[in-house]
Amino acid sequence: MVNALLFALEVVFVLAVVAGVGMWSVPAGVVLAGVLGLLAVEREQARRKGTT
Repeated sequence: MVNALLFALEVVFVLAVVAGVGMWSVPAGVVLAGVLGLLAVEREQARRKGTT
């Protein structure tokens, strides 16, 4: 329950940051979203690799 809540808060925070940067500069928002997406994928792959 707590993990799900923290994950939801993290997602909302990241979306707010990307939206804020996107309002300032669309290309910067796209680049930031790409970098954060790559980090999220790497983090999930590391988590799965550690559990198997």
